Amino acid sequence: MINNNKNKADIGVFGGSGFYNFLEDVQEIKIETPYGAPSDDITLGKIGDKKVAFLPRHGKKHSILPHLVNYRANVWAMKSLGVSRIFSPCAAGSLQKHIKPGDFVICDQFVNKTWGRPDTFYEGPIATHVSPADPYCPELRNLAIATAKELDIKAHETGTILAIQGPRFSTKAESKFYTAMGWEVINMTQYPEAYLARELEMCVVNISLITDYDAGLVGDVPPVSHSEVIKVFLDNNEKLRKLLFSTIEKIPAERTHCDCGNVLEHSRL
Repeated sequence: MINNNKNKADIGVFGGSGFYNFLEDVQEIKIETPYGAPSDDITLGKIGDKKVAFLPRHGKKHSILPHLVNYRANVWAMKSLGVSRIFSPCAAGSLQKHIKPGDFVICDQFVNKTWGRPDTFYEGPIATHVSPADPYCPELRNLAIATAKELDIKAHETGTILAIQGPRFSTKAESKFYTAMGWEVINMTQYPEAYLARELEMCVVNISLITDYDAGLVGDVPPVSHSEVIKVFLDNNEKLRKLLFSTIEKIPAERTHCDCGNVLEHSRL
């Protein structure tokens, strides 16, 4: 791992679609990992007094599809910089009518429906079982919720995000099932990204920007298209930037209101 103090960061941000260039006075660094190359070079910059590392999960040109992202390399690269808190914003679809395009959801749970993605750093010889019962950091979630209220940004305080394999969107039958299950948000990248961050004892928070109603909530609105997703995301990009910047500035130096930093103590026999 990198020990050069110049290449250190407190906070990491995995960017979603259309959110690659939000830092000023930056430097870019290349990191090699035991799991291969991350999605792109990492950009380092400052927000307030916090050193922030930014990595576009799909690459700067959005050329890496969700099921092909090297999530382990991305998360390991952040850890190697000394990052202890991860922001994982993403474009997402709504599965419920009351959650509208343009809203934000500060998710507190995920459901995984992906397959074949390497999703652990612990493949032996020590048996390690990191619990995902509460996958998102309560301290970061509360900060994001409070900041959204201060900025008068519509943000739902809880929500379950469903991670599907991609790159295809849902059929109407699948979307109907997901809605009936009561899940709120659908996306293609939250798993295993969020869980891998937890495995490395980093706090992680998801901020989902709702861009569409998935497969039309079975006929109520037109089915999702990629062009519409990008349009809504870009239209709301400034709100997301404000929410991220303001939340990051409020993060305390020490982690005292969560157990994210010691999950391995309870994960091994």
